[in-house]
Parts: sequence; structure tokens; C-alpha cells
Amino acid sequence: MYGGSQNDGNSLFSGGGFMPSQATQTPDSGVSPAKSRGTQGVLPLTVKQISEAFHSSDDKSGFVVDGVDASNVRLLGMVTKKMERVTDVSFTLDDGTGRIDVNRWVNEAAETNEMAAITNGMYVKVNGNLKGFQGKRHVVAFSVRPVTDFNDITNHFLECIHIHLCNTRLQRQSGDQGQLQTNPIMNTPLQSGYKGHQTPVSNQNSAPSSMGGSENDIYNLVLGVFQEPASVASEHGLHVDEVARRLGIPMNKIKDAINYHVDIGHIYSTIDDNHFKSACNG
Repeated sequence: MYGGSQNDGNSLFSGGGFMPSQATQTPDSGVSPAKSRGTQGVLPLTVKQISEAFHSSDDKSGFVVDGVDASNVRLLGMVTKKMERVTDVSFTLDDGTGRIDVNRWVNEAAETNEMAAITNGMYVKVNGNLKGFQGKRHVVAFSVRPVTDFNDITNHFLECIHIHLCNTRLQRQSGDQGQLQTNPIMNTPLQSGYKGHQTPVSNQNSAPSSMGGSENDIYNLVLGVFQEPASVASEHGLHVDEVARRLGIPMNKIKDAINYHVDIGHIYSTIDDNHFKSACNG
């Protein structure tokens, strides 16, 4: 299934029971696609889902998958056809459901070093912006990291299936009503679907349910620091020491919160393992 580039259309995720077809992805006329880019995190997708995504009705440069805005996406697959240039590195990502071109701009030494470690045949996790040009879809990456635990591959595809099922079910429930539905996962109201990695707010149970209220507050406080305008505007994001200094919270709790938000796509690492930035577009 993950063995190479000959699997297009032939794997478990190339259509069939779980992945969306052209029919299941058609946004209902009574439900407008989600456009809240300012609060959207990263949507885990397969290449096949991207190939079948629709242009959003009010923004021809944006895409919609299962009724949900897909501007920030997460992909996982094998690197092929890597090409290095002075200002950028490009490669083709093959995830077993299809292939897509990925481009990573390298304006800083840290970005150059990050991409120098990426080689053909390596499995990577890509976070980036989904773009379209002359009818062809590609990803402009803001993070490319090697997969070090191959359980991440299984987890990624299960996550894609889970979110696809949630969103298509919500689309069916909404029908022509166009009314607010209740997200069965987050227990929050939403207009057009489950985005998977939504930005939590203080009254949502966004942190693990096993945590107490004070710990949940820490998770939200940490995320709030990364979502401040100055932090979003910073090219390299914030250092973990700066977050701890601002909040006056022990470093181990800061790192626990950061790891949680990285895992679910709210933030991502930038120039090293100590700098992080919000995945929101601001």
C-alpha cells in the first residue's frame, strides 16, 4: 500500500468505501462551504481527496473537501523527483492514492537544512497551503518533516477516514435546511462540517478529557500566545522559553501543551524543535 508510485487508484484509500467520490463531495446547495480561514487549522487529506476537491463558490482560488474549506492541509507520503534550486526545493509526494507536487521555499539557512535532510524514497509529513494554477493542484509547504514513527502513516489515513465520515454525515444531516448542526466530535455548533483541527476556545473541551480544568486552561493559554497577532506575524514563531516566560507556567506543562497542539495541527515547528508557529492564517 505504501510501497511506491504504482499504487494510484488501487489501494484501500483510492475510492471505495471510505474515500469521497465525486457524488459524495458535492456541497449541498443549502449549505455554504466553510470559509473561516482565520480559525482553521490543518485538514488531514489524501492526494485523491485533493484531486476531487471542488473550487469554493465564492473564492475560485480556494478548495472545498466534503463541504469544508481546505486551504491548510496535511499530507503524508513518499518523496520522489526531488529538485533543489537556489530559492526553493520541489518534489512529488506519493501517498498511495495519487501524486501531488510540493514546493518549499528556502529563504533561511534553517529551511535549507530542513530540506537537505529530505531524500527521495523518504516518508514525510507535509503541512502547507493547497494551491491551484492552470488547472493543476499543488502544495506550498510551510513544514516538511521526516516520518520517524511509521505508526504515523496508519494514524494519518485513519484520521482522513474519520474526518471524511464525520463531514459527509453532517452534510447529509444538514440537507437543504442550511441550519446549524452539532459537531458530534467536539460538541460544538458549526455551519458546514468538522474541520478536524479546529482552534479550541475556553468553553470547548478541546484538551484531552482526562485532564482537569486547570490543565485544560493551560492548553488554551498556550495556544492563545501563539495566536496573538505579533506571534502570527513572526516569521519563525515563538521559542518555548518565551512562551514559558510570558505565562509563568512550568516548562514541562508548556511542552505538554505544545506537543498536544502540534499533534492535532494547531501549531507547527519552524526553524528548530523549540520554535513553533500557529497554523492559522491570521
